[in-house]
Amino acid sequence: MASIARKNLFEDIPRFLVAQAGIMFAVSLVTIQTGILNGFTRSTALVIDQSNADIWVASKYMVNFELTLPLFYEQVAQTQKIAGVERAEALQVKASIWRDPLGTISLVRVIGFNPQGQLFAPQPIERGSLSFLKEPYTVMVDKSTLKSLNVQWVGDEVEVGAFPARLVGWTAGTQSIVSSAFMYTSLENANVYVNSTPPSATLAATPENLTPDQIRALAASGQIDPALAEQLAGLPPEKLKELAATKEFRQKLETAAADKGKPAAPRKLTAKDQITYVLVKAKAGYDLQALKRDLEAALPNARAYTRAEMAQHTRNYWLQRTGIGFILGLGAAVGILVGTVIVGQILYASASDHIKEFGTLKAMGASDWVIYGIIVEQALWMAVLGYVPGMLVCWGLGNWTLATQGIMILITPTSAGIVFGITVLMCVSSALFAIQKVTRVDPAIVFKA
Repeated sequence: MASIARKNLFEDIPRFLVAQAGIMFAVSLVTIQTGILNGFTRSTALVIDQSNADIWVASKYMVNFELTLPLFYEQVAQTQKIAGVERAEALQVKASIWRDPLGTISLVRVIGFNPQGQLFAPQPIERGSLSFLKEPYTVMVDKSTLKSLNVQWVGDEVEVGAFPARLVGWTAGTQSIVSSAFMYTSLENANVYVNSTPPSATLAATPENLTPDQIRALAASGQIDPALAEQLAGLPPEKLKELAATKEFRQKLETAAADKGKPAAPRKLTAKDQITYVLVKAKAGYDLQALKRDLEAALPNARAYTRAEMAQHTRNYWLQRTGIGFILGLGAAVGILVGTVIVGQILYASASDHIKEFGTLKAMGASDWVIYGIIVEQALWMAVLGYVPGMLVCWGLGNWTLATQGIMILITPTSAGIVFGITVLMCVSSALFAIQKVTRVDPAIVFKA
């Protein structure tokens, strides 16, 4: 036999549906806001979590994963010699300019690593293979950024910095929500991509006007063939200026500009080349805190973080120094407030409509607690029947945004349980409005006309 609460609830179906729509809206708003916040914080450090490094060595001035000062490649070899280090690898993280086939430019975050290494690899790879990145001028991006970068399939060719880039595959679910598009490539490719600028600003423009510093930059970035780069290396500024003024040298630069579509393979990194991080794998059983102290003592101006510390350091930056956490939390609070008001109105109206029935119960000797129980039960039914469809909508929406936009709305069992608790609390709190009205009911109202 149906309870009085359920009879009251389903007596007026249109009003019931309006109430459930309000609760669904509140549940959806809270779930989406908290899901975006959870997905956002997770995505900012996703590539750190996926690495196999026990320790990340960075500049002591590092602010977050994408904002730091460089280290030198020679520090990888220095790290390898420290007791307790099983393996050390370099990682490059720096911005560059992506120019698609239509000439539209975009900012990309170049992540260079050793494709044959063991400590870093973007995962999962949906198309292609890491081994493809061993080839010169090959890159991968995240699937969610294909549209914004205006590439569609493996083999598409673009320019990054001043060099060509060929798409050889893509990852899925590795893109940070707040960052520019991630572009994965080898260390050698990354070195030329991040140290060169688009052709219109350098080689193809006016080679006769290049300064000695620009000539050095061209040689360092690999835009000039290795033999010419060797010729330029170590020359004093005066000699470089004198050389740049010769007809033969200008012809070499112009030839290099004409052959830009077929550049020489990027050179191997040297000791003085800049990198961003040194990733460290500790020997089995070695104390990580002791190894961190040894690394910081051996590497000047560097600081060591465990993988968890590095990820948390980055997440704290985005949550505490950008205000994004506050904005998303404010949206969730608005959802709770709106839901509470809607449910409160519905329950209050329901109590008003059934005021004589409650008066009858009181006249029959029912205690106030019996009346309270009916109203609270009605509120609990509304909570459950609004929560379930609301959560299903959020789950479907989360899958859609991740697949099409690369935006993660992370709904974990814990967060879903918390939202359910908030929903119940919201509905029961709203019932207090109705309880206050019923408390003042005079049983004699039953006998009035």
